Amino acid sequence: MREADIISRLRAVAAAGFLPGLERVRGLLAYVGNPQDNLPAVHIAGTNGKGSTAAMLASILASAGYRTGLYTSPHLERYAERFLVNGEPIAGERLAALIERFLPRVEAFVREGGERPTEFELLTALAFLYFREEKVDIAVVETGLGGRLDATNVILPEAAIITNVSLEHTAYLGDSVAAIAREKAGIVKPGVPVVTAAEGAALEIIRERCEALGAPLYVVGTDIACWGESTGLTCQRITVRGRKRTLANLTLPLLGTHQRLNAACAVAAAEILTEKGFRIAGEDIARGLAAVRWPGRCEVVRSSPLVLLDGAHNPAGAAALARFVHTHLPGRKITLVLGILDDKDREAMVRMLVPLAEKVIVTRPPGARAVGWRQVAVEARKYAATVREIEAADAAVEEALTGAGADGVIVVTGSLYLVGAVRALLAGTPGGAA
Repeated sequence: MREADIISRLRAVAAAGFLPGLERVRGLLAYVGNPQDNLPAVHIAGTNGKGSTAAMLASILASAGYRTGLYTSPHLERYAERFLVNGEPIAGERLAALIERFLPRVEAFVREGGERPTEFELLTALAFLYFREEKVDIAVVETGLGGRLDATNVILPEAAIITNVSLEHTAYLGDSVAAIAREKAGIVKPGVPVVTAAEGAALEIIRERCEALGAPLYVVGTDIACWGESTGLTCQRITVRGRKRTLANLTLPLLGTHQRLNAACAVAAAEILTEKGFRIAGEDIARGLAAVRWPGRCEVVRSSPLVLLDGAHNPAGAAALARFVHTHLPGRKITLVLGILDDKDREAMVRMLVPLAEKVIVTRPPGARAVGWRQVAVEARKYAATVREIEAADAAVEEALTGAGADGVIVVTGSLYLVGAVRALLAGTPGGAA
């Protein structure tokens, strides 16, 4: 069965929409044997960077010899990317078989009085079932949205990471950084160490939560630090000062200064795990960081013209991308292919990104949440004289490639869904993504 067909079947079983709360997923997990119990894990929340941080930590653990599960969302190109063991996505046939065995149990759970779970709750339960079957030594688990009421918040982790906090998903998490920080701090558990790169009011709220629960808190910039320099558009060299040691001249293939903060979070979590009996040497950290792959984040997928894919989908992500472009691509002729979902802060993102470009092409990201995609062009015309509107992403990219010239730069951004679609498209073209 094709992956798309089995996922359609799963969606047909799921409750529609976003429904906060943990009772449904707890009930479902209990019904299928609580596969999340007795699973060592690290839980990661944050507005930006949590996927990159999760990938770094999982790579470090795998390099140390641990069979490591990684559960993240959303995916770029295939659902299988959400379920990784030692860096390898679940095979399509295995995913189909897992879902085939799982769906009858979900229906039985509902028939016996359980509330119908949402799609994300079903996927989260699948991840725990898969990791149990694979006998992973440890799992790195990324929240889907928020933290306190997120379906992943059913684990008792060895450590927690809150990468950072800024405004996003305000309809669900609150309309202030403080309110959102409270939601993300909901993953903090009594006595479980926490690492964060949050600042300001968000940091204080996380600190208060940790103090209330007796959870040790380690802050990037105070307890841990990371600095470095870029070595072109392939990697950067970094130094991480941990609480117990300093690791110098590390290779990090993920680009951008913001990835240094994420690396600091990952290394700090690895240090916590060593204190809990995991054997992770400095060499394991170096190998793990050097081997990490996390596509679609400041990723160069073509050299002539240079094509840069970045999944920035909120103002903080857009600001990080803008800094990267200013630092690494000064004076280059940039074509911006931009698609932003309806529920994002389009005005702020456009204000940061459009002035970078000589040419702007607005396109529609995949999915039902982009019906108002043309509004991005309305905002873009406040900052650019010429803005093209091309609904189909493949046509938008084709025009960008045709017009950029060999020395030009094409930046595709605004949505992970758009980046995933373009990455898949370029993988089928000469010189495209690998």
